[in-house]
Amino acid sequence: MSRIKEAILLIHCKDKPGIIAAVTEYILNHGGNILDLDQHTDSVKQKFYMRVSWDLEKFDIPQEEMDTHFKQEIASSFKMSWSLHFSGKRQKLAIFVSKQQHCLFDILARWQTKEWDVDIPVIISNHEDAGETAEKFGIEFYHFPITKEIKKDQEAKQILLLKEKGIDIIVLARYMQILSHGFIDVFRNQVINIHHSFLPAFPGARPYHSAYERGVKIIGATSHYVTEDLDEGPIIEQDIVHVTHRDDIESLVRKGRDLETLVLSRAVWKHIRRKTLVTDNRTIIFN
Repeated sequence: MSRIKEAILLIHCKDKPGIIAAVTEYILNHGGNILDLDQHTDSVKQKFYMRVSWDLEKFDIPQEEMDTHFKQEIASSFKMSWSLHFSGKRQKLAIFVSKQQHCLFDILARWQTKEWDVDIPVIISNHEDAGETAEKFGIEFYHFPITKEIKKDQEAKQILLLKEKGIDIIVLARYMQILSHGFIDVFRNQVINIHHSFLPAFPGARPYHSAYERGVKIIGATSHYVTEDLDEGPIIEQDIVHVTHRDDIESLVRKGRDLETLVLSRAVWKHIRRKTLVTDNRTIIFN
């Protein structure tokens, strides 16, 4: 069975009566069949958020004209901010990784089994460890050593490569480098990171050891869009797992890594499916 070709529209604007009716009537009047609709009104900020998708089979506006057409008929009158996407375009994902490869392998498994309908043209690392993994999966591998002296030049090369490959999403799969403001500006709301949630209580290179010494009862992981404020970008997905005094350091690390892979995969999936909308350094996550 062939997959339905659908359009996905993400909207946010000042809340006012008639938005849902106007959008759904627009889709209906042009031959579209709504497949999914989710909306939320923030009564405190008086903001309206909406995600709607529809079948394009009988829709009478060509894809290349839909942006302009929707702006003229609907968006301008409601002063909307919006983005329009189409399911037929396979997104291109780049993976950044350092030495730890548990998140990398999880992503590659989901890609290889076609759970994720994306292309992965490149894996980029500041170490050579993941080169063998990339070769096994038939993906191009690029090694960019990073030091303070050459970081700016190396990031410029990375940006050029990512643009040449037409990358839509960058996943930091335990990439242990801080991206510069310039890099983030080029790929705003396109870079997804994962980190454990011991910060700021247990900073440094051995957080699990510190957590063990304190006898923590939960381990958490957070996946978010990368911004200039380190680990403070809009959150996409979070989760926890309970631990006890019976868990030694090795057990804490294992459970933490399992959780990181799961939380990161959920976040990337939501981004791929256009389920996220970033506003005011927070995310609206649609069902």
